[in-house]
Amino acid sequence: MEIPGKAIASFLERRLKKEIKKSRKKLRLTTFLIGESKDQLSFVKIKAKTAKSLGVEFDLVHMKSVPSFEDFMHRLKDKATDKKTTGIIIQQPLPAQLSTASLYDYLPNEKEIEGHKKKTPFLPPIGLAMLTLFKYVYMGQKINDKLFVNLKKDRLIIKNVFKNKRVVLFGRGLTGGEPIGKTLSHMKINYIGINSQTPDPHIYCQEADVIITAVGKKIITLNMVKPGAVLINVGIRHEKTKVKGDYEEKEIKSLASFYSPTPGGIGPLDVLYLYKNLLDAARLQR
Repeated sequence: MEIPGKAIASFLERRLKKEIKKSRKKLRLTTFLIGESKDQLSFVKIKAKTAKSLGVEFDLVHMKSVPSFEDFMHRLKDKATDKKTTGIIIQQPLPAQLSTASLYDYLPNEKEIEGHKKKTPFLPPIGLAMLTLFKYVYMGQKINDKLFVNLKKDRLIIKNVFKNKRVVLFGRGLTGGEPIGKTLSHMKINYIGINSQTPDPHIYCQEADVIITAVGKKIITLNMVKPGAVLINVGIRHEKTKVKGDYEEKEIKSLASFYSPTPGGIGPLDVLYLYKNLLDAARLQR
């Protein structure tokens, strides 16, 4: 059964819009974009569109040529100390000369809303989006307010749901596998991480109750899926004019109990939780 990611995101977006309106504080998200990658520009446009829909101010710092590390650092610090800035994100991946985790040290914990820092109050938006899909699959398949992740209430419930389930995660990239792995660990969900160096990955996959893919290539074939498994895709690949995930939906839908489509699966929820974190950031700053 296809997981209705768009419908879930549309419902939760309406609820989040009401919460933001109630807060009575003008929220501003500052986004740093380096270069002119078509994919990154597309992602930023989606975030800007969602910001407009939610009533959030979207501040884009677009540096078309690669700045020096020092210049980039100063730009980050300027925005971080601006009282009007509620949260800051850095569109990944960055050029090699800027790609270092130490960049996030220049952002205060309460404004770094993607959860990159070690002592962060936020879980990554992509991880929260994944937890929402888990809640939909394992807690009744109903679209309602309860799908919003509430860590205090949900941690024990989700942990119990996954107590005897085998979870496999493909990929360890900065924008996919790594933040999802961080979220799974935070929720005390045991999983097997698969990457390009893992020997015989199909053996682990064939035994998995849940398969999460974050690669950007077709890596899952029908013989790798156990009947009744749940498949959630994060990776994106382009096939001519089509956007697809790490598996062909037509191939796996006869075996999978649930699967997320691409596009329209986890992506809309990922963007939505960015703004949920932004709202929580505003509350922390108060």
